[in-house]
Amino acid sequence: MVTSVPRLVIAAPSSGSGKTTVATGLMAAFAARGLAVSPHKVGPDYIDPGYHTLATGRAGRNLDAYLCGPELVAPLFLHGARGCDLAVVEGVMGLYDGAAGEGELASTAHVAKLLRAPVVLVVDASSQSRSVAALVHGFASWDPEVRVGGVILNKVGSDRHEALLREALDASGVPVLGALRRVEQVDVPSRHLGLVPVAERRAAAVDAVAAMAAQVVRGCDLDALEALGRSAGALPGGSAPWTPESPTHDHPSRSAEKRAPVVAVAGGEAFTFSYAEHTELLAAAGAEVVSFDPLHDEQLPDGTAGLVIGGGFPEVYAAELSANEPLRKAVADLALSGAPMAAECAGLLYLCRELDGRPMCGVLDATARMSERLTLGYRDAVAVGDSVLAAAGTRMRGHEFHRTVVEPGAGAAPAWGVRAPVRRVEGFVQQGVHASYLHTHWASEPGVARRFVERCRTS
Repeated sequence: MVTSVPRLVIAAPSSGSGKTTVATGLMAAFAARGLAVSPHKVGPDYIDPGYHTLATGRAGRNLDAYLCGPELVAPLFLHGARGCDLAVVEGVMGLYDGAAGEGELASTAHVAKLLRAPVVLVVDASSQSRSVAALVHGFASWDPEVRVGGVILNKVGSDRHEALLREALDASGVPVLGALRRVEQVDVPSRHLGLVPVAERRAAAVDAVAAMAAQVVRGCDLDALEALGRSAGALPGGSAPWTPESPTHDHPSRSAEKRAPVVAVAGGEAFTFSYAEHTELLAAAGAEVVSFDPLHDEQLPDGTAGLVIGGGFPEVYAAELSANEPLRKAVADLALSGAPMAAECAGLLYLCRELDGRPMCGVLDATARMSERLTLGYRDAVAVGDSVLAAAGTRMRGHEFHRTVVEPGAGAAPAWGVRAPVRRVEGFVQQGVHASYLHTHWASEPGVARRFVERCRTS
C-alpha cells in the first residue's frame, strides 16, 4: 500500500498573500512537466478546486478536518492522490488559522501535520524588506511539528528588492524557493463570495491558469520544490485510502434484484459547489448518477428518481433560472410525487417560491432574497427528525457561506438543529425533500448517501 505520496502544502501568513496563484500555478507547471499532479484544498472552499482541476486534469478535492474529522484527512488525501506523482495542497487563510474557538482544528498547519507534509510559505513582500526574516522565523518556529521547508516571495518590486529579501532570509534557515514580481499578478475576478467559478468563465479561466503557470515557472525553482515534496515521508501508520464502498453494503453489480435508480445532480454555471466524493458515494450506493443544467435543460434526466441540488450562485442567474419554466415545473412535480430531494444552500434557494422576486420552483413555501450580511462559519448540527438523508438524532458538521436570507428560516419540520453561533433550527423537511443552508461532506457520514439512494429505489 502506497502511503508516501510526494506532497507540498502551500500556505501563507494571511489571506490575500497569493496562495491560489502559487498553488494553481505550481499544479499546472508540474503537470506540464509530465507529472500526474493531485490537487487538494484545505477547508470547505468549492471555487479554488475548480481552478485546480483545470490545472491538473484531475478532480480538485477538499481536506477539511472539521467537516470530516482529523481521522479522515489522510485517507481522503490518499484516495485523491492514488496513482499520482506529486500532490499539491493549497491552504486556507493564514497558516495557523483554524475553526473559530477550536484552536488549530482545520487549519492549514493542522492538515500539514496530519499529512506530515512540508509547508511552503507564500509571503506578500510588497511592503517589507528585512522584516520578512522575522515574519518567516516566527511562522517557522511557532509549532515545531510544522515543517516550513521553503518560502516563495510574492509581489516583489524589483531585482534590488528581491536581493534585499534574500539577504535578510539567508540567516533564517528557510530557503527561498521562488520570487514573483509585483507587476505580473494574474487577474482572476471576484464577487460577493470570492473568485468567480471556472464554470462561469471557462475560456478566461484556462487563460488565467496558463498565466499562473507561466508566472510560477519564471519565478520559482521547480526542481527544488519537487525535491522538497519528495522529502515527505510515509503518512501516519495505518493510513489507507478512503473508499466510497461500504464493507457491509452490497454493490449493485452483486445485487441483480436491485435496480439502479437515476439520481439527477444539478450542475452548470449556477450550481458549481459540490464535493467529488458525493457523486462517488451515490454511485457506490447503487445509483446511476446523471448531471443536468437547470439553466439550459428543460426536463430532468429520463427516469429521475431522486434529485441532488448543491451550492452555487442562483442569485446571479435568478432571471435565467426563473425563465426556464418547464424545468421549474418538472422539479415541482417530482417533489409532489414524494421523490427524494437533497438541496444545499443554492439548492434551497432554487426550491423556494421566489428568489429576489423572481419565481423559482415553489417546492417550499418560503422566499429568498440577497442580503448585505455575510453568513459564514462551521456549524455543529443534529437532524431534528427523520428525512431522506438522516434519521432523527444523526449528528453532522456543516458549513454556511452565503449572502442571502430565506424567510421563514425553517419549516414546520426543520432539517437541522444548529448549535453555533446561536441555538436554532433551520431548513425544511417535507415529503421527500431535505433542504438546508448547511453544506455537509457526506464522507463523514456515508450512511447519508446510502439512505438517500435506498429511498430513491423504494419511493
